[in-house]
Amino acid sequence: MTDPPNDWKSVESHGLPLKKTLKVKPYKKIPETDAIFENVAQSNQAADADPKTLRISIDSKAKVKIGNLSRGGKARTLEALKADDHDDHWQAVLVPFGILDVLGHQLSIYFGQSAETSDFIVDCLEAWWQEHQGDYPGIEALAIDLDGGSAVRSNRTQFIKRMVQFVQTTGLRVHLIYYPPYHSKYNPIERCWATLENYWNGSLLNSIEDALQWAANMTWNGFPPLVHLVEGTYPKKITVPEDELKPYKQQWQRSESLPKWDVMIEPI
Repeated sequence: MTDPPNDWKSVESHGLPLKKTLKVKPYKKIPETDAIFENVAQSNQAADADPKTLRISIDSKAKVKIGNLSRGGKARTLEALKADDHDDHWQAVLVPFGILDVLGHQLSIYFGQSAETSDFIVDCLEAWWQEHQGDYPGIEALAIDLDGGSAVRSNRTQFIKRMVQFVQTTGLRVHLIYYPPYHSKYNPIERCWATLENYWNGSLLNSIEDALQWAANMTWNGFPPLVHLVEGTYPKKITVPEDELKPYKQQWQRSESLPKWDVMIEPI
């Protein structure tokens, strides 16, 4: 039998316990995962090379509970902040939704007070375009990076209806570029959420105003985000009957090879 390597002897001599080598669990994959990633890369590259196309990344963040709650962060204060002993009472819940201009680095964050639904998301998208279309003269199309969350799945009937209406209203061509399941962390806006989490985790978000102010004070690639509070209630589980959906589906042009993961919506 050969001698064990020197590093093993060193561990043994210091009295440290031996630990089993762990296998790193691979990401879950579906048969189309590699093809979807290739499509994402090709579609993003084409969008970035087209001066008439603006690429944005959209996604929502986990709901934020408002109250004197500890979220496990650390603050640079002389004395530790004091949160409630039990994090089971809160005054409100915010639903953050973000829109990132991928190349321009401008981030917009919309805080809803109801539920993450197709209507909430498209309302935010409409508000964002109304506010910013003047910043993008000559833009005729949006390439949207997104994941397959429940509110934006390509088979969600209310999302189909609202996105087609968005295209009809704005006259923009929209290309929906989905990341594969279990790999949403590669969507560019996910890095923005990580930055926000690190920035405000040590604070006590005791009010909606506190949360909005903290979000507005962070920076992403040197730019502060534009922060908005969305009023109104968004009912869940709205579906569109097939006969009503039929004319909208005519503009919902699915890729032949990746029909769930690549959709083009053309204005008429």
